[in-house]
Amino acid sequence: MINLEIPVGKRTLNYRLFEMLPAFLSYGALVLLVVLSLISPTLAAVYLLVVIITLLVKAIGIAFRTIQGHKRLESAEKVEWNKRLADLEDPQGSYEIMRHSQSSMFGAFDHIENLRLISADVDSFPRPSQIFNAIIVATYNESYDILAPTIDAVVKSTYDNKKIILTLAYEERGGEATKATALRLQKEFGDKFYAFHIVEHPDGLPNEVIGKGGNITYAGFFLKKWLDKEGIAAKDVIVTTLDSDNRPHSTYFDYVTYEYIVHEDRKHLSYQPACLFFNNIWDAPAPMRVIATGNSFWNIISSMRPHTLRNFASHSQPMDALEEMDFWSTRTIVEDGHQYWRSYFYFGGNYSVLPIYVPIYQDAVLSDTFFKTLKAQFLQLRRWAYGASDVPYVAVRIFTRNRNVPLVGGLARLLRLLDGHVTLASVSILVAVGGWVPLLLNSEANRSVAAHQLPDVVSTIQQIALVGLFITIFLAFKMLPPRPERYKRTRTFWMLAQWVLMPVTAILYSSTAALYSQGRLFLGRYLDKFDVTDKATHQSVARAKQQSNKKHLFRSNTK
Repeated sequence: MINLEIPVGKRTLNYRLFEMLPAFLSYGALVLLVVLSLISPTLAAVYLLVVIITLLVKAIGIAFRTIQGHKRLESAEKVEWNKRLADLEDPQGSYEIMRHSQSSMFGAFDHIENLRLISADVDSFPRPSQIFNAIIVATYNESYDILAPTIDAVVKSTYDNKKIILTLAYEERGGEATKATALRLQKEFGDKFYAFHIVEHPDGLPNEVIGKGGNITYAGFFLKKWLDKEGIAAKDVIVTTLDSDNRPHSTYFDYVTYEYIVHEDRKHLSYQPACLFFNNIWDAPAPMRVIATGNSFWNIISSMRPHTLRNFASHSQPMDALEEMDFWSTRTIVEDGHQYWRSYFYFGGNYSVLPIYVPIYQDAVLSDTFFKTLKAQFLQLRRWAYGASDVPYVAVRIFTRNRNVPLVGGLARLLRLLDGHVTLASVSILVAVGGWVPLLLNSEANRSVAAHQLPDVVSTIQQIALVGLFITIFLAFKMLPPRPERYKRTRTFWMLAQWVLMPVTAILYSSTAALYSQGRLFLGRYLDKFDVTDKATHQSVARAKQQSNKKHLFRSNTK
């Protein structure tokens, strides 16, 4: 049995060195500019130009992928996936009817090919009527107002609800109020599905960090026992994890089930939707809207590069694969991204993430007050950036005689992982202020043509890169949910003006959060607690403001 676990306690020297590597490179990229500026302003200018030109090339690719990804999402959302799924019940008959179809609908040609291939080898493919979708909704202490719409979105999906097994996994540390909410939801929605379970994750289990991984893994083991008791085979169950604020697209489960059936190597695949943070985008403060939109488009872009796609937030995976791997890691606060690496090494490199081109909608960060929201956003990004903790996990499994994955493929994945975290931490700072560093630190810079012209060159390149930003803004407005009636049209103007904050959010949030997390890893001060992102609705924020005003009025009257 391959050891999939993250070390607990003291690490080996090799592991510690690889833990320190992301911070060494990220902080080193910033320090190098300072050192080169003191030694030779010309070398500093060349270094910065290489960084910026590399970023510009990436930005061009990102702009193209953004447009391509948006078009693909629009096309996939129009498909009647439940109809295509029904075709698989009688593949031979459906093929005879559709074989000459000239439909230009998304994936129509592939669908006909799938019917042809399945018809030729029907025993290798399950029927839709065999498959169950098990959904684990993870919650800590979120309110009924947050959880009910998530479960209702599942009820309203086009997939047969009587083939859905829903498990609400809640934390004991959430208290009696959370348990009461779980019982209320079970009573309200219990008859909507094949089964509705509530599972309480005990507090303080050994070798667990405080986080989502332990909760959904505990629910996974419960689900395994229940399926065995019901006589439902694990290979006939697809497991999807949802956060408390997730709203899956109405066709998501049909789409996932379809892809699960048509791929023979289905056990070695997981299924990743585009996570879009648009649920409450009109209610969130401007900085959070910029970050949420940027993260949404990054998820769309990632879906267009399947060879680099990783598990993120909500995703689906076969139950038999999860059972073999003991489900998710209970030792990391980033169990979603880490699940990719667990699966990759467990299956000896024979593992891929398949993009699902319909969204699961999530909340932008919103708390009861503006300042709480600002803090909550940093904590969320800090947790995501702690994915740098996967670097040593991957490295020690590649640079070993006992390696069970191809060296070239594993090394390429490690370098992409490392590049992503270093870029996130350092490049925004280099681009924003790097052009002025040689001029400020070295008086000789004025005599260097390259260094003297550097701020102007950087500014020109930044203006070219704005094309990508304009594309993002245009597509963001197309994808926004309708403006709530409680907001005036001026709110739309501020949704446009908010993008001037992008350089600020990139540095103060994304880069700072990444540098913080990598610094913690460097020092061995591990993040062992999942900071749950505050979930608030417009109504709860309004109530909080009302209560705050009452307290303020009371204090004024008692003076």
